[in-house]
Amino acid sequence: MKSSLKQQIIFDLDDTLIHCNKYFNLTLGDFLELMQEWFCDYEITVEDIRQKQIEIDVSGVTMYGFASHRFPQSLIDTYVYFSKKVNRPIDTNEQAQLQKLGMSVYDQEVEAYPGMVETLECLLDQGHTLHLYTGGEQMIQQRKIDQMKLGEYFKNRIYITRHKNIEAFEKIVSEGQMDRNHTWMVGNSLRTDIEPALTAGVHAIYIEQDMEWKYNLIELNKPENHSLYTIKDLTDVPKIILEYTKQQTHL
Repeated sequence: MKSSLKQQIIFDLDDTLIHCNKYFNLTLGDFLELMQEWFCDYEITVEDIRQKQIEIDVSGVTMYGFASHRFPQSLIDTYVYFSKKVNRPIDTNEQAQLQKLGMSVYDQEVEAYPGMVETLECLLDQGHTLHLYTGGEQMIQQRKIDQMKLGEYFKNRIYITRHKNIEAFEKIVSEGQMDRNHTWMVGNSLRTDIEPALTAGVHAIYIEQDMEWKYNLIELNKPENHSLYTIKDLTDVPKIILEYTKQQTHL
């Protein structure tokens, strides 16, 4: 059923339409096991290692954006930090092992979130226009998009950027000449999806995760004149959009 009010709906990719964080968490688990093995003779806890890696990783995003080298480098830098702290020799073979481990996260098979296809097809059936906005490197993100055949839904409305922030989002909305009263951002990151959307004056749907990356979590100041919804399931998106358009037609 086509909606009488056509909306522009911008989707995030990683951990909105497809799984991402779970692969990083699995890799971090392998990293922590290696570090425990290498530093078993020193008074360093798993939590010490984890917190230092998070600190370095978040700092790396601020500096380099979503570059592929950032994550494996955070593992190496964490290893080097603790090696120096306890005067343990820095082994080039161990560093190479961490580099390989960190890069392996980008080779994982792409897995869609439940209801991805149904959600996108439902929104298209309602008559809306879909956009895809993702942070990362062109080759890596395009591989995911191609494997999931997402071009069928988003056509040429796909935006891949190294730095995913307020300026990048504003550029998409402005250059696309989108009506902000009828534009939505759907994503799992408060920092890179929701805050930029609300700052740009568009509606937002936040897909809350059980285990979210620390970088994504920030405090929001919600503008009074635009909608912010928080959901758990991707399949709730069409219902929210439909209810909103029904309300607008009766104003």
